[in-house]
Amino acid sequence: MLELQDLVWKLPNGEPIINGISYKATSKLIVVTGPNGGGKTTLAKLIAGVETPDAGRILLDGEDITDLNITERARKGVAYAFQQPVRFKGLTVRDLLELAAGEKIKETSLCELLGKVGLCAEEYIDREMSTALSGGEAKRIEIATVLARKAKLSVFDEPEAGIDLWSFSKLVETFEDIRSNTEGTLVVISHQERILSIADEIIVVANGKIRTAGPREEILPALLKGEYTCSCPRRNGGACL
Repeated sequence: MLELQDLVWKLPNGEPIINGISYKATSKLIVVTGPNGGGKTTLAKLIAGVETPDAGRILLDGEDITDLNITERARKGVAYAFQQPVRFKGLTVRDLLELAAGEKIKETSLCELLGKVGLCAEEYIDREMSTALSGGEAKRIEIATVLARKAKLSVFDEPEAGIDLWSFSKLVETFEDIRSNTEGTLVVISHQERILSIADEIIVVANGKIRTAGPREEILPALLKGEYTCSCPRRNGGACL
């Protein structure tokens, strides 16, 4: 399980973006929400190893992974889907999925993986991961690579960005399937009510701190009523949803 202990991360000018976040995961599907500029994406990058905290510790199954980079954390079982997918010219979709899985994948399994993100394997499996793919296509393929990892901890940063409504519905179904049929933990950064509605636990992050956290049944109704407002300098009030 994931545990965060007093995490702090600052911009080069000293401005704190993450300001003392502590949290211990006890659920399988955790959704992190809050206002734009509140620190959600930075928190995801700290968990994945894209950024290193200025203070505090990150534990995975009791092991301190704070000083490990993104590659080392991947070996420990951490998978991360970027908000803006990385392109890999020269690699096909098949290559990328098999690299993520660490083994050759049968055609039926490739079809299943791509189907979960709303793509037809026959059309995409041998396509190159280049700029020829639209942003939405690249996003869905990246999510499929995370699914192929079968990681201990999977972090998705706004997975709904750039995908159509039908694919979004498939993605929600996939998250529900992962929660029901795997041992891994999912941390999803999202504003979407439908994703929030399937969470086991919701964390509201604002001004670099956890504003509130708890079971979906407690937090979501309050969010929908706009009860959690913030004084973030990047946003003048308003609900954190």
